[in-house]
Amino acid sequence: MTGKADLNTLVHKLHPLEIKVLKNCAMDEILSTSLLISRLGFKEGHANQAFSWLRAKRIIEEHQREQMRSFELTPCGYAAASDGTAEERMLTFLSSPPSLTAIADAAEHLHPRPPLCNGLSLPELAHALTLAPKDVGSAFGILAQEGILRMDGEKRIHIVSPHVSDRMSLTRTLLQRAAARVASPSEASDTPPGTLFESELSDDERRVMERIAKKRGASDSLFKVSVRERVTFTFTPTARAVQEALHTAGLTGNEIGALTVECLKSGAWKTQHLRRYNVHIPPARIIPGRSNAYADFLEHIKDRLVALGFQEFDGPLVETDFWNADALFMPQFHPARDIHDVYYLKHPTHAPTIPEPFLSRVAATHERGADSGSLGWRYSFDRDFTRRLLLRSQGTALSARHLPTAHIPGKYFGIARCFRHDQVDATHLADFYQTEGIVLGTDVNVCTLLGMLKILATEIAGAQEVRYVGGYFPFTEPSIELHALHPALGWFELGGAGLLRPEVTDPLGVHVPVMAWGLGVDRMALLALGISDVRELFSPDIESVRLRV
Repeated sequence: MTGKADLNTLVHKLHPLEIKVLKNCAMDEILSTSLLISRLGFKEGHANQAFSWLRAKRIIEEHQREQMRSFELTPCGYAAASDGTAEERMLTFLSSPPSLTAIADAAEHLHPRPPLCNGLSLPELAHALTLAPKDVGSAFGILAQEGILRMDGEKRIHIVSPHVSDRMSLTRTLLQRAAARVASPSEASDTPPGTLFESELSDDERRVMERIAKKRGASDSLFKVSVRERVTFTFTPTARAVQEALHTAGLTGNEIGALTVECLKSGAWKTQHLRRYNVHIPPARIIPGRSNAYADFLEHIKDRLVALGFQEFDGPLVETDFWNADALFMPQFHPARDIHDVYYLKHPTHAPTIPEPFLSRVAATHERGADSGSLGWRYSFDRDFTRRLLLRSQGTALSARHLPTAHIPGKYFGIARCFRHDQVDATHLADFYQTEGIVLGTDVNVCTLLGMLKILATEIAGAQEVRYVGGYFPFTEPSIELHALHPALGWFELGGAGLLRPEVTDPLGVHVPVMAWGLGVDRMALLALGISDVRELFSPDIESVRLRV
């Protein structure tokens, strides 16, 4: 752009954010988000918007683009930094045992007889340390694998080697460094406290961090993995002429954008410039109302499954641990319980009862396999633990509830609202819908299941390509993950499926093959509605609904 008239038109179209960048940055300077935040007091969103507009006008151009991977302390990580990790607390407790009275109190909480004085069981350790049973089970598994602890024939825990492993030492170092860091000295001021950057970790520290950090920052992880893209810009040759034109025009970026009552009263309008506006822009088009696209999709799923001969079932949002996990052969004191980070109720905390004979049958199956042909999980089933109340974390709880009354042959489905402590991103929400289904019959097999999954993915969700991946779920064998190809997100998991294990069906009185699936309806909607972020399904932005065809 060389003409003075064109240049004058351009500078009067600049937004105040763009003007401030041009007025306060040197022509040979490398521009970054952190620079605008520290020098101009911009928020990150304002900085990115200014870069976007300036780049569109060819006043700046991209200089460098790099991925920056960091690890942020989670609430669990802060607690571990101050109080110790579960492994550290277990090792300290067992190295310096409390009084016999304290041990007996821990034992009385769970068993009618006192424990041996030279060791405690996992449930007793959990009570003594006030830790969740799953955390104690996970910690023991890690320490046993490292040769630090062992379990005897009576399920008592003993120290084999009191030495702290290199992994534990490095974990402690990482926690202390992160907790002491208010903000990274080398990064922008918007970097969260408690952040360690991958570039500053040694190879050994990086290997340990990969074990204790999770991408979505689950409730039990010490660190959350964060990946951010850092883009820097430089001015183009056009920028110098624009900067000079700004100086000539006397624009500062503080021009009045809206003539308010305060401006009129103060007289500021007499001394300050008013921003120019384009009065030739056409008015907004009137758009008629539309039904909610996601609500329509939920009804579409129901209509298609009913047309296939399925009956719909439903269940409570507040569920017991029994139906949510125990009836599905998920052990109470085992890391497999970590599959679902659940929300427990503060009041009431427990259901009054669990219906018989299902409670006794499920307990026997967990303890010794009962009549299922399995050895079970080989632990003492806690009947108080199973009565705990929580928000349903998986739609499979509906299947467990309805198996005892299901017809054979029979086909059932439900659309269940589920809740998990999960980090919200493009494919994950803390509360979400699952479509859950079961088919009972003597002729049910894996081929039947794969055919049903393809119908759900292609005919209902509208996926163009699907694939089946072997998975693991405690309640199915074999276990299958259904993946679909999204045009923007690539391959991602729609949900899981499999044939229910005899340890699930036998205690509930079903003795024929049962295939089951649980698919994320929100992810199916990404394909069906042509969007790339599940948060758009629940966005308060009415425009996104109005403009969607």
